[in-house]
Amino acid sequence: MATQKLYAGAKLREMRTRMGLTQKDFAEKLGVSLPYLNQMENNNRPVSTTVVLALAQEFGIDVTELSTGDSERLVSDMREALADPVFADDMPPLADLRLTASNAPALARALITLHRNYRQTHERLASLDEALGREDARVQASPWDEVRDFFHYCDNYIDAVDRAAEHFAQSNESNMRATALQALHDMGVSVQWNDVPTMRRFEVESRVLHLSSRAAPETQVFQLLLQVALLRQDKLLEATLDFARFQSADARAIAKIGLANYFAGAALMPYTAFQQAAQDSRHDLELLGGRFGASIEQVAHRLSTLQRPGAKGIPFFFVRVDQAGTITKRHSATRLQFARFGGACPLWNVHRAFETPGRFLRQLAETPDGVRYISLARDVSKSGGSYGAPVRRYAIALGCEVKHAGSLVYADNLDISNASAFEPIGISCRICERKLCHQRSVPPLERQLNINTNRRDILPYEVR
Repeated sequence: MATQKLYAGAKLREMRTRMGLTQKDFAEKLGVSLPYLNQMENNNRPVSTTVVLALAQEFGIDVTELSTGDSERLVSDMREALADPVFADDMPPLADLRLTASNAPALARALITLHRNYRQTHERLASLDEALGREDARVQASPWDEVRDFFHYCDNYIDAVDRAAEHFAQSNESNMRATALQALHDMGVSVQWNDVPTMRRFEVESRVLHLSSRAAPETQVFQLLLQVALLRQDKLLEATLDFARFQSADARAIAKIGLANYFAGAALMPYTAFQQAAQDSRHDLELLGGRFGASIEQVAHRLSTLQRPGAKGIPFFFVRVDQAGTITKRHSATRLQFARFGGACPLWNVHRAFETPGRFLRQLAETPDGVRYISLARDVSKSGGSYGAPVRRYAIALGCEVKHAGSLVYADNLDISNASAFEPIGISCRICERKLCHQRSVPPLERQLNINTNRRDILPYEVR
């Protein structure tokens, strides 16, 4: 397989600007000519091996930043947006989308934002015709989508919050429950355990924190740490929110909860210790859960956040779906990017996890771009704590490119050298290019169809 050339002009310019260097000074330090640097920054030339080595040796830069991060996400998001019928049938070539994501990321994000607002307006008019006559009928991004995009484009790693959580955990990693309770006590907060379904309720005036005694032990510790974050790390959370510049108060409030959740997970599973334990156990979720007192879902989610510059873990994707197939959590540090709208590919093993509760399902999968993955799926149903209480049923999937299989205990005994062992999966039917998929729900929007009334195969049409 030929090595893919690395075009990262925007990233290169960003690094130079961040260091306050002129093109001339930067070129000298990298050992290249000024015209050559200019061509690389404008994506007229790929980034050379000499420059990659110089960035690592001269500046100590994690060079994986050049080839990962926003670019693949932007390409995936643009492909999904441009597959909308509003753009007709002419999908720009993939090379053009990659060039746009690399050379004009601001333009790419503007297109994605424009399409998101269009969809939300269309859906609102379809279900709420009377909204046309109301004063609050102006278009505004969904707070949930806005917050999801914030974490998505931060690579699901918030450095300042992560390091603050790790510093907090260093005081006593062996008993995080006691550490959290002591921290709350030091802030004048008393904790009461109640036999109620509400997991957490904090009374600001009396400084009493009510927690559910019905919740699982790992959930209780997580909620204790979340409250520590809201009280002890408020200035840090607010500063991070200021940087994000959310469009609405609702989005800011949702994001603050998200950041507090992030702190709780990072404190429960401190970066350095957790990463080392993950490597030692070959990413065994159950062993890691027992070691850090966390749930399977918490461990899987934390593994997907190990993207600290200079100390990155395996690039994982992580997703959670409900029984209808709707994606309720999603993140990917891999080239696989999930659909922003709708559900996940029905051929993916995450959907089968509901049929085998309490078991891990393994799958070797290949996406239409030829990239191969190993995917691990399991149900994570959550009891309501009493008879008759509703049970929340979800399934999660965690995976990575198959080249990392040796670092995963779940890859043992899988025939990763056999091409036929990899099941074909897609991202979304609307943009999937597979022609003969027996589970296709809708035709690919960028392809024309042949309709034959005298013939019926697996699909009632033929994709040209």
